[in-house]
Amino acid sequence: MDDVATHAQEIGPYLHTLRKILSVMGPQSSFQSSLKTLLKTLAEDHGMLRPHISIFDPETKHLKVSLTHAQMKNAQATYEPGQGITGQVFTTGQPVVVPVMKEHPAFLNKAFGRTEEELGSLAFVCVPVLSPNKDSEGVQEVIGTLSVDIPREPVDMLEAHCRFLEVVAGMIANQAAYLQEEIARQKHLISQGLMAGSSEIESEAPNIVATSKPMRLVLNQVRQVGPSRATVLLRGESGTGKELFAEAIHQASPRAEMPLVKLNCAALPSELVESELFGHQKGAFTGAVANKKGMFELAHQGTLFLDEIGELSLSAQAKVLRAIQEQEIQRLGSEQTINVDVRVICATHQNLEEQVENGQFREDLYYRINVFPIFIPPLRERREDILPMAEHFLKVYAKEYGKDIKRVSTPAIELLTQYDWPGNVRELKNCLERAVLLCDEAVIRTYHLPPTLQTAESSATDTNLSFCDAVAKFEQELLVDALKKAKGNMLQAARDLRVSYRIVNYKVKKYGLDAKKFSSSGRSKK
Repeated sequence: MDDVATHAQEIGPYLHTLRKILSVMGPQSSFQSSLKTLLKTLAEDHGMLRPHISIFDPETKHLKVSLTHAQMKNAQATYEPGQGITGQVFTTGQPVVVPVMKEHPAFLNKAFGRTEEELGSLAFVCVPVLSPNKDSEGVQEVIGTLSVDIPREPVDMLEAHCRFLEVVAGMIANQAAYLQEEIARQKHLISQGLMAGSSEIESEAPNIVATSKPMRLVLNQVRQVGPSRATVLLRGESGTGKELFAEAIHQASPRAEMPLVKLNCAALPSELVESELFGHQKGAFTGAVANKKGMFELAHQGTLFLDEIGELSLSAQAKVLRAIQEQEIQRLGSEQTINVDVRVICATHQNLEEQVENGQFREDLYYRINVFPIFIPPLRERREDILPMAEHFLKVYAKEYGKDIKRVSTPAIELLTQYDWPGNVRELKNCLERAVLLCDEAVIRTYHLPPTLQTAESSATDTNLSFCDAVAKFEQELLVDALKKAKGNMLQAARDLRVSYRIVNYKVKKYGLDAKKFSSSGRSKK
Protein backbone atom coordinates (compact mmCIF):
# COMPACT_ATOMS: atom_id res chain seq x y z
CA MET A 1 0.00 0.00 0.00
CA ASP A 2 2.88 2.34 0.74
CA ASP A 3 4.24 1.74 -2.79
CA VAL A 4 0.82 2.54 -4.29
CA ALA A 5 0.55 5.70 -2.22
CA THR A 6 4.05 6.76 -3.21
CA HIS A 7 3.33 6.07 -6.88
CA ALA A 8 0.09 8.07 -6.72
CA GLN A 9 1.94 10.92 -5.06
CA GLU A 10 4.56 10.87 -7.83
CA ILE A 11 2.16 10.85 -10.76
CA GLY A 12 -0.45 13.12 -9.15
CA PRO A 13 1.07 16.41 -10.37
CA TYR A 14 1.40 14.99 -13.89
CA LEU A 15 -2.27 13.91 -13.96
CA HIS A 16 -3.34 17.31 -12.63
CA THR A 17 -1.42 19.02 -15.43
CA LEU A 18 -2.86 16.69 -18.09
CA ARG A 19 -6.38 17.51 -16.91
CA LYS A 20 -5.60 21.24 -17.15
CA ILE A 21 -4.22 20.76 -20.65
CA LEU A 22 -7.33 18.88 -21.76
CA SER A 23 -9.55 21.65 -20.40
CA VAL A 24 -7.89 24.30 -22.60
CA MET A 25 -7.71 22.23 -25.77
CA GLY A 26 -11.40 22.22 -26.56
CA PRO A 27 -12.96 23.64 -29.72
CA GLN A 28 -13.63 26.94 -27.97
CA SER A 29 -9.92 27.82 -27.98
CA SER A 30 -7.69 28.60 -30.94
CA PHE A 31 -4.83 26.18 -31.50
CA GLN A 32 -2.20 28.85 -30.84
CA SER A 33 -3.75 30.02 -27.56
CA SER A 34 -4.07 26.37 -26.47
CA LEU A 35 -0.39 25.73 -27.12
CA LYS A 36 0.68 28.93 -25.38
CA THR A 37 -1.40 28.01 -22.31
CA LEU A 38 0.13 24.54 -22.36
CA LEU A 39 3.68 25.92 -22.33
CA LYS A 40 2.80 28.30 -19.52
CA THR A 41 1.33 25.40 -17.52
CA LEU A 42 4.51 23.34 -17.92
CA ALA A 43 6.55 26.27 -16.62
CA GLU A 44 4.30 27.12 -13.67
CA ASP A 45 3.28 23.62 -12.53
CA HIS A 46 6.57 21.75 -12.98
CA GLY A 47 9.29 24.38 -12.91
CA MET A 48 10.20 23.60 -16.51
CA LEU A 49 12.20 26.49 -17.94
CA ARG A 50 11.97 27.79 -21.50
CA PRO A 51 9.33 25.30 -22.70
CA HIS A 52 9.13 25.63 -26.48
CA ILE A 53 7.77 23.98 -29.59
CA SER A 54 9.88 23.79 -32.75
CA ILE A 55 8.08 23.11 -36.04
CA PHE A 56 9.55 21.72 -39.26
CA ASP A 57 9.09 23.95 -42.32
CA PRO A 58 8.90 21.67 -45.41
CA GLU A 59 9.81 24.60 -47.66
CA THR A 60 13.08 25.60 -45.95
CA LYS A 61 13.77 22.06 -44.63
CA HIS A 62 14.62 23.57 -41.24
CA LEU A 63 13.19 23.44 -37.72
CA LYS A 64 12.40 26.77 -36.05
CA VAL A 65 11.20 27.64 -32.56
CA SER A 66 7.60 28.64 -33.31
CA LEU A 67 6.10 29.02 -29.83
CA THR A 68 7.85 29.56 -26.51
CA HIS A 69 7.15 30.63 -22.95
CA ALA A 70 10.50 32.44 -22.62
CA GLN A 71 12.54 35.31 -24.02
CA MET A 72 14.63 34.24 -27.01
CA LYS A 73 18.13 35.58 -27.59
CA ASN A 74 18.08 34.66 -31.27
CA ALA A 75 14.53 34.56 -32.66
CA GLN A 76 15.82 33.58 -36.12
CA ALA A 77 17.69 30.46 -34.95
CA THR A 78 16.92 27.33 -37.00
CA TYR A 79 18.03 23.70 -36.91
CA GLU A 80 18.71 21.41 -39.83
CA PRO A 81 17.50 17.81 -39.46
CA GLY A 82 20.17 15.99 -37.44
CA GLN A 83 21.72 19.25 -36.15
CA GLY A 84 21.88 19.65 -32.38
CA ILE A 85 19.59 17.83 -29.96
CA THR A 86 16.48 19.28 -31.60
CA GLY A 87 17.57 18.16 -35.06
CA GLN A 88 18.51 14.67 -33.77
CA VAL A 89 15.12 14.15 -32.14
CA PHE A 90 13.40 15.27 -35.33
CA THR A 91 15.47 12.89 -37.49
CA THR A 92 15.26 9.81 -35.25
CA GLY A 93 11.79 10.32 -33.83
CA GLN A 94 13.20 9.34 -30.42
CA PRO A 95 13.34 11.52 -27.27
CA VAL A 96 16.65 12.69 -25.84
CA VAL A 97 17.48 13.49 -22.21
CA VAL A 98 20.58 15.64 -21.58
CA PRO A 99 21.47 15.45 -17.84
CA VAL A 100 23.87 18.44 -18.05
CA MET A 101 23.77 20.79 -21.03
CA LYS A 102 27.44 21.73 -21.18
CA GLU A 103 28.53 18.10 -21.02
CA HIS A 104 26.68 17.07 -24.19
CA PRO A 105 28.66 17.80 -27.40
CA ALA A 106 25.52 18.08 -29.55
CA PHE A 107 23.88 20.76 -27.39
CA LEU A 108 24.16 24.01 -29.41
CA ASN A 109 22.43 26.67 -27.24
CA LYS A 110 21.41 28.58 -30.40
CA ALA A 111 18.04 30.14 -29.58
CA PHE A 112 18.10 31.16 -25.91
CA GLY A 113 21.69 32.19 -25.21
CA ARG A 114 21.94 30.43 -21.84
CA THR A 115 24.75 31.60 -19.57
CA GLU A 116 27.73 29.40 -18.67
CA GLU A 117 26.28 29.00 -15.20
CA GLU A 118 22.95 27.80 -16.62
CA LEU A 119 24.66 25.40 -19.01
CA GLY A 120 26.32 23.78 -15.99
CA SER A 121 23.20 23.66 -13.80
CA LEU A 122 20.40 22.73 -16.23
CA ALA A 123 19.24 19.55 -17.91
CA PHE A 124 17.43 19.44 -21.26
CA VAL A 125 14.61 17.17 -22.42
CA CYS A 126 13.42 17.06 -26.03
CA VAL A 127 10.64 14.80 -27.36
CA PRO A 128 9.23 14.41 -30.87
CA VAL A 129 5.81 15.70 -31.91
CA LEU A 130 4.26 13.26 -34.36
CA SER A 131 1.72 13.95 -37.07
CA PRO A 132 -1.81 12.84 -36.11
CA ASN A 133 -2.06 11.09 -39.51
CA LYS A 134 -0.12 8.05 -40.73
CA ASP A 135 1.39 7.62 -44.17
CA SER A 136 0.65 4.74 -46.56
CA GLU A 137 3.00 2.49 -44.59
CA GLY A 138 1.33 3.29 -41.28
CA VAL A 139 4.18 5.50 -40.03
CA GLN A 140 3.61 8.79 -38.23
CA GLU A 141 5.71 11.66 -39.59
CA VAL A 142 7.68 13.82 -37.14
CA ILE A 143 6.46 17.43 -37.56
CA GLY A 144 8.34 19.06 -34.71
CA THR A 145 9.68 18.83 -31.17
CA LEU A 146 8.65 19.80 -27.63
CA SER A 147 11.58 20.83 -25.43
CA VAL A 148 12.19 22.11 -21.88
CA ASP A 149 15.05 23.11 -19.60
CA ILE A 150 14.97 21.48 -16.14
CA PRO A 151 17.18 22.08 -13.09
CA ARG A 152 19.57 19.12 -12.69
CA GLU A 153 17.92 16.07 -11.12
CA PRO A 154 18.67 12.34 -10.85
CA VAL A 155 18.43 10.56 -14.21
CA ASP A 156 15.35 8.56 -13.17
CA MET A 157 13.47 11.80 -12.42
CA LEU A 158 14.52 13.25 -15.77
CA GLU A 159 13.30 10.07 -17.47
CA ALA A 160 9.94 10.48 -15.70
CA HIS A 161 9.70 14.05 -17.01
CA CYS A 162 10.55 12.74 -20.47
CA ARG A 163 7.75 10.13 -20.42
CA PHE A 164 5.32 12.82 -19.24
CA LEU A 165 6.37 15.16 -22.07
CA GLU A 166 5.89 12.33 -24.61
CA VAL A 167 2.27 12.08 -23.46
CA VAL A 168 1.87 15.85 -23.75
CA ALA A 169 3.41 15.80 -27.24
CA GLY A 170 0.86 13.19 -28.27
CA MET A 171 -1.97 15.35 -26.97
CA ILE A 172 -0.88 18.39 -29.00
CA ALA A 173 -0.34 16.59 -32.31
CA ASN A 174 -3.39 18.19 -33.97
CA GLN A 175 -2.53 21.69 -32.74
CA ALA A 176 1.07 21.31 -33.90
CA ALA A 177 -0.13 20.18 -37.34
CA TYR A 178 -2.37 23.24 -37.54
CA LEU A 179 0.60 25.41 -36.54
CA GLN A 180 2.69 23.89 -39.34
CA GLU A 181 -0.11 24.60 -41.83
CA GLU A 182 -0.47 28.18 -40.54
CA ILE A 183 3.26 28.81 -41.01
CA ALA A 184 3.03 27.54 -44.60
CA ARG A 185 -0.09 29.66 -45.24
CA GLN A 186 1.53 32.83 -43.91
CA LYS A 187 4.68 32.26 -45.97
CA HIS A 188 2.49 31.95 -49.08
CA LEU A 189 0.60 35.17 -48.26
CA ILE A 190 3.89 36.99 -47.64
CA SER A 191 5.28 35.78 -50.97
CA GLN A 192 2.14 37.11 -52.69
CA GLY A 193 2.47 40.49 -50.98
CA LEU A 194 -0.84 40.00 -49.19
CA MET A 195 0.61 39.92 -45.70
CA ALA A 196 3.58 41.34 -43.86
CA GLY A 197 6.07 39.03 -42.22
CA SER A 198 4.12 39.16 -38.98
CA SER A 199 6.68 37.43 -36.81
CA GLU A 200 9.19 40.18 -37.60
CA ILE A 201 7.02 43.24 -38.08
CA GLU A 202 4.51 42.73 -35.27
CA SER A 203 7.29 42.28 -32.72
CA GLU A 204 9.05 45.38 -34.06
CA ALA A 205 5.88 47.49 -34.36
CA PRO A 206 3.55 46.34 -31.57
CA ASN A 207 1.60 49.62 -31.69
CA ILE A 208 0.62 49.17 -35.33
CA VAL A 209 -2.75 47.45 -35.62
CA ALA A 210 -3.38 46.38 -39.20
CA THR A 211 -5.95 43.81 -40.32
CA SER A 212 -7.07 45.32 -43.64
CA LYS A 213 -5.46 44.34 -46.92
CA PRO A 214 -4.19 47.90 -47.67
CA MET A 215 -2.37 48.07 -44.34
CA ARG A 216 -0.98 44.56 -44.70
CA LEU A 217 0.52 45.69 -47.99
CA VAL A 218 2.05 48.70 -46.23
CA LEU A 219 3.57 46.43 -43.58
CA ASN A 220 4.93 44.22 -46.33
CA GLN A 221 6.65 47.27 -47.85
CA VAL A 222 8.11 48.07 -44.42
CA ARG A 223 9.45 44.52 -44.21
CA GLN A 224 11.00 44.82 -47.68
CA VAL A 225 12.72 48.17 -47.22
CA GLY A 226 13.63 47.86 -43.53
CA PRO A 227 16.90 45.89 -43.88
CA SER A 228 18.26 48.26 -46.56
CA ARG A 229 19.71 51.75 -46.15
CA ALA A 230 17.39 53.20 -48.83
CA THR A 231 15.78 56.58 -48.16
CA VAL A 232 12.04 56.17 -47.52
CA LEU A 233 9.29 58.74 -48.10
CA LEU A 234 6.16 58.12 -46.01
CA ARG A 235 3.11 59.80 -47.52
CA GLY A 236 -0.38 60.17 -46.18
CA GLU A 237 -2.79 62.52 -44.44
CA SER A 238 -2.05 63.97 -41.02
CA GLY A 239 -2.73 61.51 -38.22
CA THR A 240 -2.26 58.31 -40.24
CA GLY A 241 0.66 57.18 -38.07
CA LYS A 242 3.68 57.99 -40.26
CA GLU A 243 5.95 58.28 -37.22
CA LEU A 244 5.00 54.76 -36.08
CA PHE A 245 5.93 53.38 -39.47
CA ALA A 246 9.26 55.25 -39.36
CA GLU A 247 9.93 53.51 -36.03
CA ALA A 248 8.98 50.14 -37.57
CA ILE A 249 11.37 50.67 -40.50
CA HIS A 250 14.16 51.59 -38.09
CA GLN A 251 13.50 48.52 -35.92
CA ALA A 252 13.50 46.27 -39.01
CA SER A 253 16.94 47.57 -40.04
CA PRO A 254 20.47 46.60 -38.98
CA ARG A 255 20.57 50.02 -37.28
CA ALA A 256 17.89 49.08 -34.75
CA GLU A 257 20.33 49.25 -31.81
CA MET A 258 21.50 52.73 -32.84
CA PRO A 259 19.62 56.04 -32.34
CA LEU A 260 16.40 56.99 -34.11
CA VAL A 261 16.42 60.80 -34.10
CA LYS A 262 13.23 62.67 -34.99
CA LEU A 263 12.63 66.22 -36.16
CA ASN A 264 9.29 67.78 -37.09
CA CYS A 265 10.31 70.36 -39.68
CA ALA A 266 7.03 72.26 -39.21
CA ALA A 267 7.45 72.62 -35.46
CA LEU A 268 10.40 75.05 -35.57
CA PRO A 269 10.87 78.49 -37.18
CA SER A 270 12.80 78.19 -40.45
CA GLU A 271 15.79 80.10 -39.02
CA LEU A 272 16.23 77.46 -36.28
CA VAL A 273 15.75 74.31 -38.40
CA GLU A 274 19.27 74.42 -39.90
CA SER A 275 20.83 74.75 -36.45
CA GLU A 276 18.80 71.76 -35.25
CA LEU A 277 19.74 69.66 -38.28
CA PHE A 278 23.43 70.49 -38.63
CA GLY A 279 24.42 71.97 -35.26
CA HIS A 280 26.41 75.13 -34.69
CA GLN A 281 29.72 76.40 -33.37
CA LYS A 282 29.99 78.68 -30.38
CA GLY A 283 29.44 82.29 -31.51
CA ALA A 284 27.89 81.34 -34.86
CA PHE A 285 24.93 83.62 -34.05
CA THR A 286 23.47 85.52 -31.12
CA GLY A 287 22.63 83.02 -28.41
CA ALA A 288 25.09 80.35 -29.61
CA VAL A 289 27.00 80.20 -26.31
CA ALA A 290 28.43 76.69 -26.85
CA ASN A 291 29.12 74.16 -29.57
CA LYS A 292 26.08 72.02 -30.36
CA LYS A 293 25.69 68.78 -32.31
CA GLY A 294 22.90 68.68 -34.87
CA MET A 295 20.40 65.92 -35.63
CA PHE A 296 22.59 64.41 -38.35
CA GLU A 297 25.48 63.98 -35.91
CA LEU A 298 23.21 62.60 -33.18
CA ALA A 299 21.81 60.06 -35.66
CA HIS A 300 25.29 58.84 -36.74
CA GLN A 301 25.08 55.11 -37.64
CA GLY A 302 21.36 55.27 -36.92
CA THR A 303 18.26 56.76 -38.55
CA LEU A 304 17.05 60.36 -38.94
CA PHE A 305 13.29 60.86 -39.34
CA LEU A 306 12.34 64.18 -40.94
CA ASP A 307 8.62 64.69 -40.48
CA GLU A 308 6.82 67.25 -42.67
CA ILE A 309 9.89 67.68 -44.90
CA GLY A 310 7.80 69.84 -47.25
CA GLU A 311 8.09 72.65 -44.68
CA LEU A 312 11.88 72.97 -45.06
CA SER A 313 13.23 76.23 -46.52
CA LEU A 314 15.03 76.02 -49.88
CA SER A 315 18.33 76.78 -48.09
CA ALA A 316 17.83 73.89 -45.65
CA GLN A 317 16.72 71.63 -48.52
CA ALA A 318 20.05 72.20 -50.31
CA LYS A 319 22.01 71.26 -47.19
CA VAL A 320 19.89 68.16 -46.54
CA LEU A 321 20.47 67.06 -50.13
CA ARG A 322 24.23 67.43 -49.71
CA ALA A 323 24.16 65.55 -46.39
CA ILE A 324 22.25 62.64 -47.96
CA GLN A 325 24.40 62.52 -51.10
CA GLU A 326 27.84 63.15 -49.62
CA GLN A 327 27.22 61.78 -46.13
CA GLU A 328 28.86 64.85 -44.65
CA ILE A 329 27.71 68.08 -42.98
CA GLN A 330 29.02 71.41 -41.74
CA ARG A 331 27.92 73.00 -38.50
CA LEU A 332 26.71 76.59 -38.75
CA GLY A 333 29.66 78.91 -38.25
CA SER A 334 32.23 76.22 -39.14
CA GLU A 335 34.07 75.36 -42.33
CA GLN A 336 35.04 71.90 -41.11
CA THR A 337 33.17 68.98 -42.67
CA ILE A 338 31.95 66.12 -40.48
CA ASN A 339 31.34 62.66 -41.93
CA VAL A 340 28.03 61.11 -40.92
CA ASP A 341 26.53 57.69 -41.61
CA VAL A 342 22.77 58.29 -41.47
CA ARG A 343 19.76 56.53 -42.98
CA VAL A 344 17.06 59.13 -43.71
CA ILE A 345 13.29 58.55 -43.52
CA CYS A 346 11.05 61.45 -44.56
CA ALA A 347 7.33 62.05 -44.20
CA THR A 348 4.83 64.54 -45.59
CA HIS A 349 1.11 65.06 -46.02
CA GLN A 350 1.69 67.65 -48.75
CA ASN A 351 1.70 67.30 -52.53
CA LEU A 352 5.45 67.48 -53.16
CA GLU A 353 5.00 67.16 -56.92
CA GLU A 354 2.94 70.35 -56.90
CA GLN A 355 5.52 72.06 -54.70
CA VAL A 356 8.28 71.09 -57.17
CA GLU A 357 6.29 72.63 -60.03
CA ASN A 358 5.78 75.82 -58.01
CA GLY A 359 9.48 76.05 -57.11
CA GLN A 360 8.81 75.52 -53.41
CA PHE A 361 10.64 72.19 -53.23
CA ARG A 362 13.91 71.23 -54.91
CA GLU A 363 13.44 68.70 -57.70
CA ASP A 364 16.81 67.02 -57.04
CA LEU A 365 15.94 66.55 -53.34
CA TYR A 366 12.52 65.21 -54.29
CA TYR A 367 14.07 62.44 -56.39
CA ARG A 368 16.66 61.73 -53.71
CA ILE A 369 14.09 61.15 -50.94
CA ASN A 370 11.51 59.46 -53.16
CA VAL A 371 13.61 56.30 -53.58
CA PHE A 372 11.06 54.10 -51.79
CA PRO A 373 7.69 55.85 -51.30
CA ILE A 374 5.12 54.28 -48.98
CA PHE A 375 1.55 55.62 -49.02
CA ILE A 376 -0.40 55.13 -45.79
CA PRO A 377 -4.14 55.19 -46.59
CA PRO A 378 -6.52 57.27 -44.47
CA LEU A 379 -8.67 55.49 -41.93
CA ARG A 380 -11.87 56.00 -43.93
CA GLU A 381 -10.38 53.84 -46.72
CA ARG A 382 -9.60 50.93 -44.39
CA ARG A 383 -12.63 50.68 -42.16
CA GLU A 384 -11.78 47.07 -41.23
CA ASP A 385 -9.04 48.53 -39.02
CA ILE A 386 -11.31 50.84 -37.03
CA LEU A 387 -12.69 48.30 -34.56
CA PRO A 388 -9.38 46.45 -33.90
CA MET A 389 -7.66 49.82 -33.36
CA ALA A 390 -10.44 51.00 -31.06
CA GLU A 391 -10.12 47.82 -28.99
CA HIS A 392 -6.33 48.28 -28.88
CA PHE A 393 -6.61 51.86 -27.63
CA LEU A 394 -9.32 50.78 -25.18
CA LYS A 395 -6.94 48.27 -23.59
CA VAL A 396 -4.08 50.78 -23.50
CA TYR A 397 -6.07 53.55 -21.81
CA ALA A 398 -8.09 51.27 -19.53
CA LYS A 399 -4.77 50.01 -18.16
CA GLU A 400 -3.27 53.50 -17.98
CA TYR A 401 -6.22 54.95 -16.07
CA GLY A 402 -6.87 51.84 -13.96
CA LYS A 403 -10.37 51.12 -15.29
CA ASP A 404 -11.99 47.72 -15.80
CA ILE A 405 -13.61 48.35 -19.18
CA LYS A 406 -14.22 45.17 -21.17
CA ARG A 407 -15.53 46.20 -24.58
CA VAL A 408 -17.32 48.65 -26.89
CA SER A 409 -21.10 48.37 -27.20
CA THR A 410 -22.72 47.49 -30.53
CA PRO A 411 -24.33 50.95 -31.05
CA ALA A 412 -20.98 52.60 -30.22
CA ILE A 413 -19.23 50.34 -32.72
CA GLU A 414 -21.69 51.48 -35.37
CA LEU A 415 -20.88 55.11 -34.60
CA LEU A 416 -17.16 54.43 -34.82
CA THR A 417 -17.38 52.61 -38.13
CA GLN A 418 -19.79 55.11 -39.76
CA TYR A 419 -17.63 58.16 -38.98
CA ASP A 420 -15.17 59.36 -41.65
CA TRP A 421 -12.29 60.17 -39.24
CA PRO A 422 -10.82 63.30 -40.87
CA GLY A 423 -8.12 63.24 -38.15
CA ASN A 424 -7.40 59.57 -38.91
CA VAL A 425 -5.72 57.34 -36.29
CA ARG A 426 -4.76 60.30 -34.09
CA GLU A 427 -8.43 61.32 -33.83
CA LEU A 428 -9.53 57.73 -33.09
CA LYS A 429 -6.89 57.46 -30.38
CA ASN A 430 -8.02 60.71 -28.73
CA CYS A 431 -11.64 59.60 -29.02
CA LEU A 432 -10.99 56.35 -27.13
CA GLU A 433 -8.92 58.10 -24.47
CA ARG A 434 -11.81 60.50 -23.85
CA ALA A 435 -14.32 57.64 -23.77
CA VAL A 436 -12.26 55.71 -21.21
CA LEU A 437 -12.00 58.79 -19.00
CA LEU A 438 -15.78 59.35 -19.14
CA CYS A 439 -16.81 55.69 -18.77
CA ASP A 440 -17.73 54.54 -15.28
CA GLU A 441 -18.99 51.07 -16.26
CA ALA A 442 -17.64 47.98 -18.03
CA VAL A 443 -18.76 49.00 -21.53
CA ILE A 444 -18.05 52.01 -23.76
CA ARG A 445 -21.44 53.33 -24.92
CA THR A 446 -22.51 55.90 -27.50
CA TYR A 447 -22.83 58.70 -24.93
CA HIS A 448 -19.16 58.26 -24.02
CA LEU A 449 -18.13 59.19 -27.56
CA PRO A 450 -17.51 62.80 -28.71
CA PRO A 451 -20.43 64.90 -30.05
CA THR A 452 -18.81 64.97 -33.51
CA LEU A 453 -19.51 61.25 -33.88
CA GLN A 454 -23.11 61.68 -32.74
CA THR A 455 -23.63 64.39 -35.39
CA ALA A 456 -22.07 62.26 -38.09
CA GLU A 457 -24.25 59.33 -37.15
CA SER A 458 -27.44 61.37 -37.17
CA SER A 459 -26.65 62.61 -40.67
CA ALA A 460 -26.17 59.02 -41.80
CA THR A 461 -29.42 57.74 -40.33
CA ASP A 462 -32.72 57.51 -42.14
CA THR A 463 -34.20 60.99 -41.83
CA ASN A 464 -37.61 59.60 -42.79
CA LEU A 465 -37.90 57.84 -39.43
CA SER A 466 -40.54 59.28 -37.14
CA PHE A 467 -39.57 60.24 -33.60
CA CYS A 468 -41.29 57.12 -32.20
CA ASP A 469 -39.55 54.85 -34.72
CA ALA A 470 -36.16 56.40 -33.94
CA VAL A 471 -36.72 55.88 -30.19
CA ALA A 472 -37.82 52.28 -30.82
CA LYS A 473 -34.69 51.63 -32.89
CA PHE A 474 -32.45 52.99 -30.15
CA GLU A 475 -34.34 50.98 -27.52
CA GLN A 476 -33.87 47.80 -29.56
CA GLU A 477 -30.12 48.47 -29.88
CA LEU A 478 -29.80 48.89 -26.11
CA LEU A 479 -31.70 45.66 -25.54
CA VAL A 480 -29.59 43.69 -28.02
CA ASP A 481 -26.42 45.03 -26.46
CA ALA A 482 -27.58 44.05 -22.95
CA LEU A 483 -28.52 40.53 -24.11
CA LYS A 484 -25.10 40.10 -25.72
CA LYS A 485 -23.38 41.15 -22.53
CA ALA A 486 -25.58 38.83 -20.44
CA LYS A 487 -25.12 35.95 -22.91
CA GLY A 488 -28.88 35.70 -23.43
CA ASN A 489 -29.78 35.78 -19.72
CA MET A 490 -32.80 38.10 -19.65
CA LEU A 491 -32.75 38.43 -15.85
CA GLN A 492 -29.15 39.67 -15.95
CA ALA A 493 -29.99 41.93 -18.90
CA ALA A 494 -32.80 43.45 -16.83
CA ARG A 495 -30.37 44.09 -13.94
CA ASP A 496 -27.88 45.75 -16.33
CA LEU A 497 -30.60 47.94 -17.86
CA ARG A 498 -32.03 48.70 -14.36
CA VAL A 499 -35.56 47.66 -15.34
CA SER A 500 -37.77 44.76 -14.33
CA TYR A 501 -37.56 41.32 -15.89
CA ARG A 502 -41.18 41.75 -17.07
CA ILE A 503 -40.25 44.81 -19.15
CA VAL A 504 -37.28 43.05 -20.77
CA ASN A 505 -39.43 39.99 -21.53
CA TYR A 506 -42.10 42.23 -23.08
CA LYS A 507 -39.59 44.14 -25.21
CA VAL A 508 -37.91 40.92 -26.41
CA LYS A 509 -41.27 39.68 -27.66
CA LYS A 510 -42.17 43.10 -29.09
CA TYR A 511 -39.03 43.24 -31.27
CA GLY A 512 -39.09 39.55 -32.17
CA LEU A 513 -35.73 38.81 -30.54
CA ASP A 514 -34.49 35.34 -29.63
CA ALA A 515 -32.57 35.63 -26.36
CA LYS A 516 -31.04 32.15 -26.80
CA LYS A 517 -29.05 33.17 -29.88
CA PHE A 518 -27.04 35.59 -27.72
CA SER A 519 -25.74 32.86 -25.42
CA SER A 520 -22.60 32.43 -27.56
CA SER A 521 -22.30 35.90 -29.15
CA GLY A 522 -21.83 37.47 -25.75
CA ARG A 523 -18.92 35.09 -25.12
CA SER A 524 -17.16 36.14 -28.31
CA LYS A 525 -17.43 39.78 -27.35
CA LYS A 526 -15.42 39.36 -24.21
